[in-house]
Amino acid sequence: MKFYHSLFATALLLTVGYGNSPGFDKVLKLEGITFHVQATNNGSLNQLTITPSGLEEVNRVIKQEIDGSVTDAEIGDLNRDGSPEIYVYVTSAGSGGYGSLVAYSANNKKSLSEIYLPPIEDNKKLSQGYMGHDQFSLVENSFARRFPVYLKDDANCCPKGGTRQLEYKLVPGEATWLLKLVKSTDLK
Repeated sequence: MKFYHSLFATALLLTVGYGNSPGFDKVLKLEGITFHVQATNNGSLNQLTITPSGLEEVNRVIKQEIDGSVTDAEIGDLNRDGSPEIYVYVTSAGSGGYGSLVAYSANNKKSLSEIYLPPIEDNKKLSQGYMGHDQFSLVENSFARRFPVYLKDDANCCPKGGTRQLEYKLVPGEATWLLKLVKSTDLK
């Protein structure tokens, strides 16, 4: 599967810069819901702020400390329920650039629930050769994670094991939403 960003005809994207500041500031809109995503991005630990608007009941601002910098944010409706989700991609400081996800789903356009992405380390087979350098993207109606695969003696600069791409679908969990692994592809 080709790794690319999805385009949503109804999505509005507006990027606002901070001038010379390394901060992240992006506004995304889909299905009448807007998410304003901001991050300080000025060190290893940063402040992430997600400001929703257009929700019918609760538009509470989400503020949390993140380990790393926000590299991008996307909006989508992966479960096709007419209520969008916000996906914020975070990369840790250091040579590995380990990726993490902060994501929320709009519940019937009323309030937000967290989306959980299981740690790659929880799957011994898929995490074999994993040393960070993650790339995340919404691909059609899936969430994709892509990273280089390191062989036993590879230096951090030079992975020789190809690339692994993981595809996830958004499904209801017990008390939250869950990104469930549905496909793994090793590319050489």
